Amino acid sequence: MAYLKGVLTLEYSLKRVGSAYPLVVLYTDTFPPEGHSVLDARGIAKKRVPYLVPTLQTDYSNDPRFYDCWTKLTPFSLVEYDRVVQLDADMLVMQNMDELMDVQLGEHVFAATHACACNPLKKAHYPRDWVPENCAYTTQHSSPDTAQTHGAPSTAGISMPNGGLQVVDPSATTYQAILHALESSTAESYAFADQSLLGDVFRGRWLSLPYVYNALKTLRWAGVHDAIWRDERVKNMHYGLSPKPWDETEEMRAIRDERSAPNDWWWEVNDERIANDELHGITDSW
Repeated sequence: MAYLKGVLTLEYSLKRVGSAYPLVVLYTDTFPPEGHSVLDARGIAKKRVPYLVPTLQTDYSNDPRFYDCWTKLTPFSLVEYDRVVQLDADMLVMQNMDELMDVQLGEHVFAATHACACNPLKKAHYPRDWVPENCAYTTQHSSPDTAQTHGAPSTAGISMPNGGLQVVDPSATTYQAILHALESSTAESYAFADQSLLGDVFRGRWLSLPYVYNALKTLRWAGVHDAIWRDERVKNMHYGLSPKPWDETEEMRAIRDERSAPNDWWWEVNDERIANDELHGITDSW
């Protein structure tokens, strides 16, 4: 339920930009009845998926969010769909990006944007090679115009995709390769869960998208990748790490710094969503 407000605003943002495709919320058995009621009241489609975990679990006590990230690999199994664009719940669609449904993957297994390896928060438990000089986005600083339309090669930097957005043509063969990796001892070494697995198993076999489709909030920060960031080019904002915009109190919003300025984008759309809900008789405080 911690991400439910994010899901509702993400779904509304897709409609707001005129997307021709519906959001289907993937949920596991722990999703409570109240959550189902909230989605049903708004006519939001949903689909149950299994909760994925590797046979040998990595210790994510420093980053507990990763315990749940393995389940983000389930879109590869959804063979009833020809194409799935998987979106994290802490995203906000700023511009229509339906073109992702038509991206030609060719020989690639999936498409995604790069993970940022800069570790701007200087988290001590991150791998030592997570430094700016090993980040794929750093390679684009000298060509910011190109960075708006092309991603760095998938083998650039640490060669790892960010798991927030994946363009997938579901395949039983691909999903079996993922399940096999989850059952192997190698999974214990995957420091970043799903995205570590994808970067390892499909190294050099994924298509790199420009950052605008998965605009990590930290990329915008001064001294990180503000050299390539352009507010007006962002198609899909990703509010990774905590706190999330919906966790902000009025006091927090009043004193936030420039780094958190994009949270205003989320609040604007969220407030519009709530007003729209009320027009349709939905007053459940979500």
